[in-house]
Amino acid sequence: MSVPRRFLPSIASLRALEAVDRLGSASAAAVELSLTQGAVSRQLQALERQLGIELVLRDGKALSLTPDATDYAQEVRHALDRIAQATLQVQSVPLAGSLNLAILPAFGMRWLMPRLPAFSRRHPDVTINMSTRLSPFNFATQSFDAALHFGHADWPGTDSLLLKHEQLLPVCAPELVKRAKVDAPGDILALPLLHIQTRPTAWADWFQRQQVPTSGTLGGSMYDQFSTINQAALHGLGVALMPDYLVEQDLATGRLVSLHPVPEDIGGAYYLVWPTSKSRHSGLQKFRDWLAEQAQPEDPLPR
Repeated sequence: MSVPRRFLPSIASLRALEAVDRLGSASAAAVELSLTQGAVSRQLQALERQLGIELVLRDGKALSLTPDATDYAQEVRHALDRIAQATLQVQSVPLAGSLNLAILPAFGMRWLMPRLPAFSRRHPDVTINMSTRLSPFNFATQSFDAALHFGHADWPGTDSLLLKHEQLLPVCAPELVKRAKVDAPGDILALPLLHIQTRPTAWADWFQRQQVPTSGTLGGSMYDQFSTINQAALHGLGVALMPDYLVEQDLATGRLVSLHPVPEDIGGAYYLVWPTSKSRHSGLQKFRDWLAEQAQPEDPLPR
């Protein structure tokens, strides 16, 4: 793609603009960039001439950025961050490549991590760098090549690979059911319910699937991660609706008991998601092809 020169300012002038915006003064930017204050001012003047717009408000020796310049500096900051990340990536693994992957904490640790040694043995030339993210983000502003995402395959500008439907089980500590009789799904309503922030309607959807009528908002305590809600269930604070892969060991050892015979899908699945623009990324292609072998897109429909 050929971009006109006027749309490609020098890195030096962009760094000067970004530093002034972030630090609040030309003198502070000069110290960070190892320049004189006059040199920073000249970089900003050169940028103004190239863009043909006013970026700086000057009052004697003091200067400040215009509102448009501040907005521009924020976009420039994202671009400079991506350039820095790309440079680190090509320097760290120049021959094979690396994959910057955003993961969900629980799914990444309990489902993906045990499988990764097999990928490393097959593709020792690919380095996977992982960062946890609980909420959706924008691939355009964060330097990830792919992400493990829960929900539906509906992120704009992306492609995806289905990994696993989420199958949920109501579980609690054995001591809790000793104090209450649970013979049918509706009996769970008499127990304290534990909710997860990322699935706010999970209990209502589960009871609806069991044909158990509920009225109003279901009470109970709220947790932000599956790791914390799992601990709450283990300590007898209530009943948690948990993905089956997260509670397999606790159920096997008797630390938790299930209040329903089979896990059920109530909507949503885990996906590997990547920007369409990165579909030919070498490390991503290898990871995607390998992960397709690990995926278990079980039929979510009742049998």
